[in-house]
Amino acid sequence: MSHTPAQPYAEVIGDPIIQSKSPAIHGFWLDELGLDGRYDHCHVTMDGLPTYLELRRADAAWRGCNVTMPHKQAVLPLLDTIEPIAQRIGAVNTIVRAADGTLSGTNTDAPGFMEPLGATRFETVTVIGAGGAARAVLAALADVGTSWVSLQNRSLEKAQALLAEFGLPGHAFALGEQVPPADLLVNTSALGMTGQPPLPHLLDDVADGAVVYDIVTSPLDTELLREARERGFVTVDGLAMLIGQADHAFARFFGTKPPRVEDARLRERIVSGRRE
Repeated sequence: MSHTPAQPYAEVIGDPIIQSKSPAIHGFWLDELGLDGRYDHCHVTMDGLPTYLELRRADAAWRGCNVTMPHKQAVLPLLDTIEPIAQRIGAVNTIVRAADGTLSGTNTDAPGFMEPLGATRFETVTVIGAGGAARAVLAALADVGTSWVSLQNRSLEKAQALLAEFGLPGHAFALGEQVPPADLLVNTSALGMTGQPPLPHLLDDVADGAVVYDIVTSPLDTELLREARERGFVTVDGLAMLIGQADHAFARFFGTKPPRVEDARLRERIVSGRRE
């Protein structure tokens, strides 16, 4: 009797996870390419993380997963290998399963963050937050030679340690404290996300012609971005980074590059909430 292989699949894990737009992105690409595969979301608690990975390790149809809050650092000791970029960032956002069940962790957040910024070099940057996403952003800023980073966080000690770890010139500031005028403002925290407290007003410390970048994806159009547009700043939403980092993950999961020429249609579908 012939055996039909199970449909290959990948997924995104987190707690919470229902708000994730990753299934819409990867599902769109799978449909456009006509690939046999699917991409799901899976609610995984911190306590359930080791069991989840052991079950998936044994599933030959599972190609891997994207990792979101609060697991980006917690998965590190549970994997077999960590790729250099994830080692440097100290956080994993993509896990790939090899044919033998080996689990490898990498990080696609840094290139995903930089993609919508292109070749622009920002001299003075303000970053909000000091979690796993902030680590990827700081690594990317270090790679492009940013001259000064104002890192705003509740814990000044943690923020200052992060700047030192990535070799970035700058200073730690309390959230909402006045900072040097920034050419780029990046919110990597959960503040402003649905169900979370709002960000304090930060745009008085943004230079004319600056870019305001909020990696929050729920809601996609955050209060920070709306206020920034009203004040004439260029804005980048979290979907830009999410699509950029998903590009790299998709290729690892399904063995081919996604159809990025369809980005406008993809974005329209996600923003409108359509599922066809």
